[in-house]
Amino acid sequence: MSSAGQMHPSGPAEGAGLGESICGSAEKLSPSAVNHIMMEFLFYFLRAIVVFYPVYLTGYLGLSISWVLLCMMMITWWKKNRAWKDVRIGTAIDFVDNEKNVINKELQSALQMASWVTFPDVEKVGWVNKVLEQAWPFFGMYMEKLLKGSIQSSIRLSNPALKTFTFTKVHFGHVPLRITGLRAYTHEVDQREVILDLNICYDGDVDIDADVKPPITAGVKGLKLQGMIRVILEPLIGQAPLVGGVTFFFIRRPTLQINWTGMTNVLDSAAFSSLSEETIIDIIASLMVLPNRMSFPLIDQVKVDQMRFPLPRGVVRVQLVEARDLVAKDTYMLGMVKGKSDPYATLRVGNRQFKSKTVKENLYPTWNEVFEFVVHEAPGQELEVELYDEDTDKDDFIGRYQLDFGEVKKEKVMDEWFPLEEVQNGEVHLKLQWLSLHADSSLLKESTNGCACAMLAVYLDNASNLPKDHSEITHHHKHGRHSHEERLTRRVANPNSYVELSIDEDVQKSKVVFASKDPVWEEGFTFFVHNVKTQQLIVQVKEHDKKTQLGVLNLPLTRLLNISNMTLDQRLQLERSGANSQIKLKATLRILSEEKPPPKIVPDPQVKPQTPQTNQGGNASVSTPSVATSSSSALSSNTTPGAQTPSMVRAANSRNGSNEDYPAHTSHMRRYDSHSLLSENSIASSRFDLSDGASYPDAIRKHQGSFGEIQLTVRYASLREKLIILVNSCRNLFPCNENGTDAYVRLYLLPDQSWRHRKRTHVKRRTINPVFNDKFEFDVSLEEAKSRKLDVAVKNNRMFHTRERKDIGMVLIDLSQLDLTKGSTEWYELTIPGLKKSS
Repeated sequence: MSSAGQMHPSGPAEGAGLGESICGSAEKLSPSAVNHIMMEFLFYFLRAIVVFYPVYLTGYLGLSISWVLLCMMMITWWKKNRAWKDVRIGTAIDFVDNEKNVINKELQSALQMASWVTFPDVEKVGWVNKVLEQAWPFFGMYMEKLLKGSIQSSIRLSNPALKTFTFTKVHFGHVPLRITGLRAYTHEVDQREVILDLNICYDGDVDIDADVKPPITAGVKGLKLQGMIRVILEPLIGQAPLVGGVTFFFIRRPTLQINWTGMTNVLDSAAFSSLSEETIIDIIASLMVLPNRMSFPLIDQVKVDQMRFPLPRGVVRVQLVEARDLVAKDTYMLGMVKGKSDPYATLRVGNRQFKSKTVKENLYPTWNEVFEFVVHEAPGQELEVELYDEDTDKDDFIGRYQLDFGEVKKEKVMDEWFPLEEVQNGEVHLKLQWLSLHADSSLLKESTNGCACAMLAVYLDNASNLPKDHSEITHHHKHGRHSHEERLTRRVANPNSYVELSIDEDVQKSKVVFASKDPVWEEGFTFFVHNVKTQQLIVQVKEHDKKTQLGVLNLPLTRLLNISNMTLDQRLQLERSGANSQIKLKATLRILSEEKPPPKIVPDPQVKPQTPQTNQGGNASVSTPSVATSSSSALSSNTTPGAQTPSMVRAANSRNGSNEDYPAHTSHMRRYDSHSLLSENSIASSRFDLSDGASYPDAIRKHQGSFGEIQLTVRYASLREKLIILVNSCRNLFPCNENGTDAYVRLYLLPDQSWRHRKRTHVKRRTINPVFNDKFEFDVSLEEAKSRKLDVAVKNNRMFHTRERKDIGMVLIDLSQLDLTKGSTEWYELTIPGLKKSS
């Protein structure tokens, strides 16, 4: 892949054949080439007059420069308005062409359809919603007892400013929680478990009031919560209640909107100054967003630690490589002049989030940063990549992409460009690798590039006989046990304790357990290990208010290598603590192992020998199976891993045919006999380039690698009876100079080769990975389209004085080999006719 730094210049060009047919210094121009050059020069001259004459006329008449600026503003406004209208018309046309797919997608996202409408993967559960509606008042009674009981006391202990916190009113309203869709997994999982994904939506009339500290009050009137909860029923057993336990959690962070009341007083309180919807989401995430789970064992034989914190499925290593063609958010002169952006990326999986560095003033940034994520559920968990433009006030959103880790687990290795969503343009380049977990120490290979070689999973259960404070530890070491008088007179509250676990600079904290000498945490943590021989796990039990140590434990990771299953599960004595102070935890070490991608089963291309085509003065060209096999192998080497499909193999066959359909340099040869349709002067410049012998640049003639690839979408709109060609993008184009390439794409639907039949994209400047997203339509019937061929050429835009050819790659697509009604989006390899490609 090219780096983002390879950006490329451009200039205006109206004719695709401008300067293409100019021969070398020792060659003569044909009359056809001279005619085309003169036409191109005339168009260029007329365009310059149209642009600069109004400026000259303004100065000649002595008018103010304000008139020029006013005209520029009017033209800019007209262009934006016209572009907006084109977008609306294009959206309507796309809707007509893809009406069925759009409606299905909208229905699946909203799920607000009749009960008899079903989808194969998501089911409606109206009966469950009826049960929830009937049981909702009793759920409100339960929540009122829960809030006024344990939650109210926990809030009072959490902060000295909340000692008088009291719920005065708790009412969950009359609108129940709704389940908008359910998906059950039975075949993809173990036979002793059932997995359910529930799409929940709550838009209720909840009414909760609380007295924080008189006269400060707070309240909530209305709450919206939306997300997806995964419910796991395991293990399935042969006796009542048939299920050993129930576990549920949010795979991704839910969305929350709260209608606050009394906020004018609440914001003046130190206890609530940092309270926000994001803070509440963080609290929910700490309880119910992976890796955190809510578990309820139904039989005694099921262990809580195995339900609440099972071993992860694996680890995904994500390399944020680069991005391209991002949206420019920095503007000048009231938005009339577009600048660039200062992009950075955030990567989030569940409750774990990373932020990349910021690249200043660059729409093609390069990061090359590596992040590692523990995957607990695949499929299910998603990688959320969001790009922002860094600003002094508020960062601007410039795109996002979500990828299910189930795809990475299936492919093992992915190296692709992903289109950014919710923006007009932009792509992000990610490399992802699935790492499996093993308990075999022989697989341990310490990495030299800073990546992890192992993963440590720690389940923190509980502690016992903790000292009440640090002074009790000091007194115990000096005088042993307390005297009888001290035990009678000294009254110290039980400690508010939490645990801090760390490996080097990776520090993680547990929740706080208030007023207990035997705290129970029941939390899980994961750490990445870079050197098993030297690193150790440090466990510190600390007092919440004073941050003083109540005990410490050092666990060298080499100890885990030498025990069964690399797992330590027992009570351990705390150091620098009480005489009988212990902590119970379970530490499991797993070695990270790379897995090779599954082999791609690609059928041998069935290529039929083509009948030689002979033109006037031409040579016959024959496509042989050996040539097709060579080109197919070249395709597989240039295609991104995991992105090859049988349709791409078919595209390779099409490319192979195009390679043979472009003959070597001959005099006055065309690829198609169309003398009855075209005159000599109407042949496009790309056609007479093949016959008139204009020279290629030395860099192209000496190039030994690939000239790049182009992605096209070809489909037929049956309702409108039009053939639609979408020129999506190109990648790894040949750089024509040190700044890259000013690329554009020229299309012909053969045998139509006149100027009025030519289609071309706009010019993308200074990039070897241009993104066009241009759409072209041809008025032909479906039967006629299947008999045509699409001639595509990628060209380098240059001024009229160039003496070299502008082609940097071509491809000829036989439309009879494509399913036009269904459409296809494929990558096609670019070749240069007449130049021998290296093996």
